Amino acid sequence: MKRLWAAWRMKYITNATKETGCIFCNALAKADNNVNLIVMRGQHAFVILNKFPYTSGHVMVAPLAHQATLEDLTPEIRAEMMELSTRCMTVLRQVYQPQAFNLGANIGEAAGAGIPGHVHIHIVPRWNGDTNFMSAVGDVRVLPESLEDSYQRIKAAWKA
Repeated sequence: MKRLWAAWRMKYITNATKETGCIFCNALAKADNNVNLIVMRGQHAFVILNKFPYTSGHVMVAPLAHQATLEDLTPEIRAEMMELSTRCMTVLRQVYQPQAFNLGANIGEAAGAGIPGHVHIHIVPRWNGDTNFMSAVGDVRVLPESLEDSYQRIKAAWKA
């Protein structure tokens, strides 16, 4: 088990290259699959897994348009983003049976936005006791499944 974990971790580290440009716009330019992690595309917004999730099932909803703030979006785009966020919670309840959710957006660099130019909403499933010493002391997250497995499970439930 230890050897398998070390091999996966090394593959993850060596394949983690810094993207140029907007990660959301880059993903939108590619076909939807377990590499770009787009679960679905709507008329104005889309759902994508977070490549560096806080928990299994951590997804994001972003507009198709590259805009920095919610105020820059039309009411139709904001409405679709909220509907997709709600649908994400329904799907994640089915797939992971979380006890709660964190739902939010970091808008602007000062607020902690990792991609400040393309606004997005995080939907993070949560369970009692899901924060342990690994994240508190070691600044490390332990996930019970790969991103590819999460993608396949969420994508299948989304279609159902």
